[in-house]
Amino acid sequence: MSRLLESEIPPQSCFLPFDLSILYTVSWAQVLTMESLQEKFDDIKSQTTVTVRPVSPMMLANMGGPRRFHDDEREVSSAGSSVVGLEDAESRPRLQWCRNGGATSWRARVSWFGLRPREGEMASQRRERRRQCCRWAVIAITVLTVFGVIAGIVYISFVTTLIRRLAPPAGHSGLQHIVEAWKEPDSNGAFTYEWRDDFSRDIIPKSCHSHNDYWRPVPLYMALAAGCVSFEADIWLTDDSELLVSHSWKSTRSARTLRSLYLDPLTNIFTHRNISTASTSDRETGVFDSDPNASTILLIDFKSNGTATWPVLLSQLQPLRDNNWLTYFNGTDIIPGPLTIVGTGNASFDLINANSSNRFIFFDAPLLSISDAKYNTTNSFYASTNLKAAVGSVWGRGMSGSQFDAVKQQVQAAEAKGLKSRYWDTPGWPVGLRDGVWRNLMDAGVGVLNVDALVSATSWNWGWCVVAGIALCGHS
Repeated sequence: MSRLLESEIPPQSCFLPFDLSILYTVSWAQVLTMESLQEKFDDIKSQTTVTVRPVSPMMLANMGGPRRFHDDEREVSSAGSSVVGLEDAESRPRLQWCRNGGATSWRARVSWFGLRPREGEMASQRRERRRQCCRWAVIAITVLTVFGVIAGIVYISFVTTLIRRLAPPAGHSGLQHIVEAWKEPDSNGAFTYEWRDDFSRDIIPKSCHSHNDYWRPVPLYMALAAGCVSFEADIWLTDDSELLVSHSWKSTRSARTLRSLYLDPLTNIFTHRNISTASTSDRETGVFDSDPNASTILLIDFKSNGTATWPVLLSQLQPLRDNNWLTYFNGTDIIPGPLTIVGTGNASFDLINANSSNRFIFFDAPLLSISDAKYNTTNSFYASTNLKAAVGSVWGRGMSGSQFDAVKQQVQAAEAKGLKSRYWDTPGWPVGLRDGVWRNLMDAGVGVLNVDALVSATSWNWGWCVVAGIALCGHS
């Protein structure tokens, strides 16, 4: 050979996980025949071995650059030679791979669960230890799975029991029977049904307002069955002087009129209630058996021109006024009736206030301007505002302290003038926020609670609407 590879390996070098041993003792002066080479090879096999280790760029940097070799340098005379005896090489402990970093196999990295090979450990012992580790892992996973299934069953059973215990009982009144059998009005008019004397039995009237009531599967009757005393109808004036009920003009239908959805059904209720055994001799009887003198409120939102709509509405309300079923102002006093009509939206305050002796439509006054002296009990009934306009956005679980104080002041200002406060556009979701705002408004003494979820508002305990992260009340 022309050169002898020789190197000095620094202590922080990085070795491959194997030793490449090459046996060299052949000199340039010898005649290189196959026989002599074989003899020489056999002779030195038991004497010396040269371990040649690869050199990395990091090693070169530590060595101060690559080492140059010359033909006259001899392997055996090098002071830094890596020549060791075979017996020494076999007994010499292997250096751990990657003392200063480098790639290694996944087996060497496995140290968790006691799977890393131990020094002096036999293969059979290592396999047995791994089997034990796997056995314990399977046991742990099985136990956790069993406990998880049990916890899930307990959780579901707990929530199911709560729903069964807290859910309001199904109603059995005449109103509930109407809700189940109701059909949309047609060309013949409003839905008709057989009257039952248990029409409103066991229903407690509550100070809640059925917002956009006409959107419900059963307008009017669902609100009454829930006990809400107030309900809302948006009206549009047509060219043939009819008042259609809808939130927008595009969604109006000719059969869904103010008369077919509200006025005619209310007339039918008052007619039958006045001849039932619940009637009294001193005044007209209201809707609810439990409180016959409670007045219901029909909030009419004028969507089209208020001035043009006004005379048409008056003419349609006149039959109820003739039967003394409407609350009215006679110029001196407010005479209560089983039904109170309130105008909002594009309703004209001046037109409402103009009739000073037979006023049976009242105004929905702006709550934030309630200090204006023109709003009083003779011309107004509600004092309403958007909740966000009143106190700003509400987050978390309800109003902040300052928001609650502002609401309370507004409610008290309306009460001081004899008007019922109402806040619309309250949060509907999340359920926890919705219930928190409801609770805040009721604590502040709001006149009527504006709601979309009738059953949740009137029949559930709001403190139990959200249990274990599940909304039990829903949005019904």
